[in-house]
Amino acid sequence: MTLEFIQATPAHAEIISSLVVRLTQEICERTHAQHFDIDLAGTVQRCAELLSAGHYAAIVGWSDNVPVAVSTITETYALYAGGKVGVIQEFYVIPEFRRSGVGALLIEQVKNLGRQRGWSCMELCTPPLPEFERTLSFYQQNGLMPVGGRKMRQNLATNH
Repeated sequence: MTLEFIQATPAHAEIISSLVVRLTQEICERTHAQHFDIDLAGTVQRCAELLSAGHYAAIVGWSDNVPVAVSTITETYALYAGGKVGVIQEFYVIPEFRRSGVGALLIEQVKNLGRQRGWSCMELCTPPLPEFERTLSFYQQNGLMPVGGRKMRQNLATNH
């Protein structure tokens, strides 16, 4: 198995989006709840726009020219964190490549990007527990620590 990681460009929007849609579908199926309302075409367009504007970054993992993993990242600032923070928005490894080390390598790629960009830390929100307890364990094994709280949201736009 040959693995390669690349920092994505807007030309990769369809690949990134297809993996992110698979992530959201898996979360909804496992939790028996419709947490997301995203479609592939709209997601591809939004992804390309965000990458083009520099508001979003993505790292895609490939095995033998097949995309098998993705991490999407934004940057923000927080006083409590000491400055610039990298936020992993989406992180997904296709089921066939889980437990193969691809996820750990992808986390390392994100950490390296963060060091290059001067992040004080990186953060993410896990999918709902207990359905994703294994995901939480994976993140902890790769150096992330729970800091409490729950992700909360209120939609402000009536249309996407």
